[in-house]
Amino acid sequence: MIDIIADYALPFLVILTVLVFVHEWGHYFVARRNGVRVEAFAIGFGPELFGWNAKSGTRWKVCAIPLGGYVKMFGDADPASAGAADDSGFTEEDRSESFHHKSLGARAAVVAAGPAANFIFAILVLAGLYMFEGRPYAPAVVDKVIENSAAERAGLMVEDRVVSADGTEVSQFSDLSRIVFERPGEPILLVIERDGATREITVTPDPITETDRFGNEISFGRLGIQSNQTTVEKLDPLNAVMVATTETFSIIEQTLDAVGEMIIGVRGTEELGGPLRIAEMSGTVAQSGLVMTLWFTAVLSINLGLINLFPVPILDGGHLMFYALEAVRGRPLGERAQEWASIAGLSLVVMLMLFVTWNDLMRFDIVGYLGSLVG
Repeated sequence: MIDIIADYALPFLVILTVLVFVHEWGHYFVARRNGVRVEAFAIGFGPELFGWNAKSGTRWKVCAIPLGGYVKMFGDADPASAGAADDSGFTEEDRSESFHHKSLGARAAVVAAGPAANFIFAILVLAGLYMFEGRPYAPAVVDKVIENSAAERAGLMVEDRVVSADGTEVSQFSDLSRIVFERPGEPILLVIERDGATREITVTPDPITETDRFGNEISFGRLGIQSNQTTVEKLDPLNAVMVATTETFSIIEQTLDAVGEMIIGVRGTEELGGPLRIAEMSGTVAQSGLVMTLWFTAVLSINLGLINLFPVPILDGGHLMFYALEAVRGRPLGERAQEWASIAGLSLVVMLMLFVTWNDLMRFDIVGYLGSLVG
């Protein structure tokens, strides 16, 4: 048990705490810049373990349940900013420092700052890795063509350099792999360089279905080529930030594509993971070293920021949705409507958490393990 805590639970809690702090600091920073009084900045929920009062009046504290955090602003009815407190006794100074008395633009900026902080943090971490550790990649050059593969049937040859795929620029082998992976059985127009000349080749990736170690069937495309070259390139600060920004948006796009495919039913939901899955991955990457841990933290930060932007009441995206409606209507939604929307949003989030936790239990066969103990 001690080994499990040290190898998995501790890395998970450290990574989660860092990302929660970044997210909440984004809210805090922009709130303070807009003159909002912040009453509490909490890491965790439940009873306070320790804390201190800043000169600004903010109570900074660490709480007993280290699975999240919040920033409570003056004028909020609760830490989730689900509504405004009774302001009948507010002075003019109170109103000037109350979150709910700020302009629509200021409130939207404060809410959007949390996810934005997660994205910026990820970009900075990735950029730092590319500057100091370098960016490893395999150039999009064919070193081997598998016999009887889609690549061989299409006429690809060793030393061909792939320039683009269906109009998308290919600068490294992973760019091509990602496109092929998502296009099983679909023709792809490749532009290649061979012997100093450019030519076009249409290739149709073989559809492959495999079962992962959790028993989930995964379908993907396979071209049948290999690249055995690996290059590590240290980037200057400007290029490092540019590449990190591009990769951050690429991860966002891939995540949204995956969610969309799950919604329309062309992709299974078995790969969705909850806290147990994230804890397992946190422990695994922590054992792989600092570089892998930082990379994983950056990717998790991107996903945390993106999830919070989903238009679900109680999430940041839900608040932004309310503000968009307020901008269109010229006045906020009624208090009752917001309450019902918040209840619906909370119910949705709880159901999703139960679903991904069930997925985790099935992956690790905890139900079977408990059954064997009873038997």
